Amino acid sequence: MATPAGRLALLRVLYRADRVKAPRCAVPIEPIGPHDGWCDDPADPAYNQPVALPYPGRNEALWRTESVYDITGILGWNFAPIIPGSGSAIFLHLATPDFSPTAGCIALTKPDLLACLESGLTAILVR
Repeated sequence: MATPAGRLALLRVLYRADRVKAPRCAVPIEPIGPHDGWCDDPADPAYNQPVALPYPGRNEALWRTESVYDITGILGWNFAPIIPGSGSAIFLHLATPDFSPTAGCIALTKPDLLACLESGLTAILVR
C-alpha cells in the first residue's frame, strides 16, 4: 500500500479517448476501452498484467466513471520477472480532486501529468 522506492521506468501510456486527446509522450501510447482491466490477484497467472473484462480473477477496471485513469502511465514495477505478491498496478495517473492517497500509485494534476509526459519523461525516481 505504498509506492515502491527505486527508478520506475515509464513503459507506456494508456488514455481514455472519449474524454482526452492522446497525450504527447516519449513512450508507446494506446487508448483504453470499457473491457480493459489489470489483474492484481497474486494467485492468478495474469498477475500484474492487463486483462479483458469481465475477468474471473481479482482485477481493477481501467475504464472508470471518475477520471483518475483517463491518462495512465504504466510504471515498470515487478515485470521482469513478475513475482506474485511483490506489487501490481503501480501507475502514474490523475489525482482525485481532493488528492486522496493512492494504493501505491503516483497521482498528479492533469496539467502536471501532461507536462511531465510532454517533457519526454521515461522514468520516475522514487525515494
